[in-house]
Amino acid sequence: MKSDRYGERINLACRYIEANLDSDLTLDVICEKAFFSKYHFLRLFSAYMGVSVYQFIQQMRLKRAAYQLAFYPSMSITDIAYQAKFEHAESFSRLFKKRFRMSPSQFRKSPDWLLWHRHYHHIENRAEPDVKVDIRDLTELSLAVVEHHGSPKAIMDSVMTMIQWRKSTGLSPVKKSKTVGIVYHDPKSVPENEFRFDIGAEVQAPIPTNEFGIINKTLAGGRYAIARHFGSHDQISDTIYAMYRQWLPQSGEELRGDPLFFHYLNRFPDVAEHELMTDVCLPLSPLSP
Repeated sequence: MKSDRYGERINLACRYIEANLDSDLTLDVICEKAFFSKYHFLRLFSAYMGVSVYQFIQQMRLKRAAYQLAFYPSMSITDIAYQAKFEHAESFSRLFKKRFRMSPSQFRKSPDWLLWHRHYHHIENRAEPDVKVDIRDLTELSLAVVEHHGSPKAIMDSVMTMIQWRKSTGLSPVKKSKTVGIVYHDPKSVPENEFRFDIGAEVQAPIPTNEFGIINKTLAGGRYAIARHFGSHDQISDTIYAMYRQWLPQSGEELRGDPLFFHYLNRFPDVAEHELMTDVCLPLSPLSP
């Protein structure tokens, strides 16, 4: 397949923007980082991404701000606005409400992730990555699980339920316990109402019945093919498909009947979105004796 050199350079520009949201992102600097003439860059960016570069920068800053509102309750709306490069909290609040149909304080109290996803559903240009795959034997893992049934766009509601349970019980400290996502369906291949995804937190003992609806499950051990995904969870399917299309056919391995899972090694917005690391784990059949 012929390489799309323009698409690759647009990706360079996007990665630079995502990595430098706190900086003054000028057109000259972005063009220099992506090896583009500024006379063509704006049109090319819009053609590939479906939004202007200035809209993309604003969207990425608002995206981070939405996560900060939801997950950093001690961070003031004024500080979030300044970090998003707004001179005044009032102008930030007006634009946020225009985009999400609710004020920052309303979003903080009750985030509407469905509306948030609709806002961020724009054209994205992402090349399928080359993946490095390791095969490892993993031990069985005891989990406390939120079972998400329904639209993938509402999955952050289930994530917030898990966060609230962890904070209120202390039974699965985030810094000491693994966090995983068990993927039962490809969201592009099933109706939204049939989509299933588990958010799991490692526990040392079975958890009691609770008001959050968190239940006990076990993640099977055994042989897994593991590839590390770097960057936004929104593009993690690129790594999954690369494992299926590039690695699996030439590996000689057979998949077993368990679902794949994600092991989240860090979290946004604790780190910048481009610094996220997630292990994609495909279950493999045992080796023949």
